Amino acid sequence: QVQLVESGGGLAQPGGSLRLACAASGFTFSNYAMSWFRQAPGKGLEWVSGINGHGYEKYYTDSVTGRFTISRDYAKNTVYLQIESLKPEDTALYYCAKADSERSHGSSSVPQDYDYWGQGTQVTVSS
Repeated sequence: QVQLVESGGGLAQPGGSLRLACAASGFTFSNYAMSWFRQAPGKGLEWVSGINGHGYEKYYTDSVTGRFTISRDYAKNTVYLQIESLKPEDTALYYCAKADSERSHGSSSVPQDYDYWGQGTQVTVSS
């Protein structure tokens, strides 16, 4: 069965960096786009970044462009989200999600376009 397991979150200082990882199993990894979402305390789910199945199309929401980098490792079936220049407003529970269609490019911000989700990894940015 499909499983997505996030890791790499934690407490970091403003200006610091973190690398989140999402280990995937149970499906042909290279066939599907993957995305990262986040949910800040008291707020709704926000799409952050997506990457297509072959890894050459990458998308970001405006607020993270230039600070976040998405990538994927096919040997490890893992998607990464490198976060630089952390800000307090990056504090959130971060989820990775698998696109529900092989036609997806990873640019959709609609949660219903993703069929499997991880359990989330908490990122807290505070001095």
